[in-house]
Amino acid sequence: MPPRAAASAAKRTRTSASTAKTPAKTKDAGAKDEPPETAAPMFARTPQIKMLVGAHVPSDGKGVSNCIANTVSIGGNAFALFVKSQRRWVAPPLKTEEITKFKDMAAEHKYDLHKHCLPHGSYLINLANADDEKHEKALASFLDELKRCEQLGIGLYNFHPGSTLGLDKKAALERLAGSINSAISQTKFIKIILENMAGHGNLIGSTWEDLRDVIAMVDNKDRVGVCVDTCHTFAAGYDIRTEETFAKVWDDFDRIIGLKYLSSMHLNDSKAPLGSNRDLHQNIGLGFLGLESFRVLMNTKHLEGLPLILETPDKDDIMTWAKEIKLLEWLVGKKADDPEVVKKTAELSALGAKERASEQDKMDKKAVKADKKKQSTLVGKKRKAESDE
Repeated sequence: MPPRAAASAAKRTRTSASTAKTPAKTKDAGAKDEPPETAAPMFARTPQIKMLVGAHVPSDGKGVSNCIANTVSIGGNAFALFVKSQRRWVAPPLKTEEITKFKDMAAEHKYDLHKHCLPHGSYLINLANADDEKHEKALASFLDELKRCEQLGIGLYNFHPGSTLGLDKKAALERLAGSINSAISQTKFIKIILENMAGHGNLIGSTWEDLRDVIAMVDNKDRVGVCVDTCHTFAAGYDIRTEETFAKVWDDFDRIIGLKYLSSMHLNDSKAPLGSNRDLHQNIGLGFLGLESFRVLMNTKHLEGLPLILETPDKDDIMTWAKEIKLLEWLVGKKADDPEVVKKTAELSALGAKERASEQDKMDKKAVKADKKKQSTLVGKKRKAESDE
């Protein structure tokens, strides 16, 4: 789930491209290749880089075009946004002037809206809902957002697959796929991107098999894809912390779904441990994934050219993402045993140690409680069986 960047501008203080005037700093010849945190701040976009990192940026209540301004200010080569309020079913139509301004700014700053922009769908939408009235409401909102994207010239749209809400899993997946087919038939070119989930409760999409089964039922497979969120992936039990485990997860993805469907990624560390099923985003390097996961990611060829979107906590300052973008770009070409990488990894790990310990303690206590409940249930069943005899 995107960070609190979507909160109303009235509650936040931000720097946008209109006010940020941080110049690109030219590195002196022979200067030491230092990690971004210790080097002078550089928030200009990195040209000709194949790993297109950006963030889910806010509009600050100034229209969708301001998302581009904010992306420019943090040096992003890709970006995500909401095309309407993510917590309302309906919103006023996009103004013609705002549509034109959005497209003009994208062209001016050389953002390919078909490839570099990844809107996030409303949290309210659940296309697997068995209740006909609620399903129709969700589908109407879904279609509205897709059509807004097409008005803006955007080629990708990412959303959460939803929840079964207790409905039979197969029936829920069929309802979701049917909704996607309906939406595709009523739109022109937008590609619908299913995001993998952390696995809490009845959520759909926490396994590669869920996503495979939905895609299998979509008629026009050229217009469906997958967004892999690193935090969700880890929370769902897929270990991506080393080169070996990272490669295995992608081998499984390719075998089960197919890499041809991979359309984007959300880059988030995880506050919670492996297999926690908890969607708790953390800043890069501070969580249980650690910087090594992202070093491996930033040197993975099949991720080149995809929008790689940060949804990390921004601490009420989008410059948090500017620093993380430069940190991630700095990792390109780096080896695990690079002294500066080792040093940076340790620094970031130390910063997040307290939160990791707290979350691990919570998970351990939860596991103990669950085990006691299980044992109690077994004892109860055994006593009942004995009394029946």
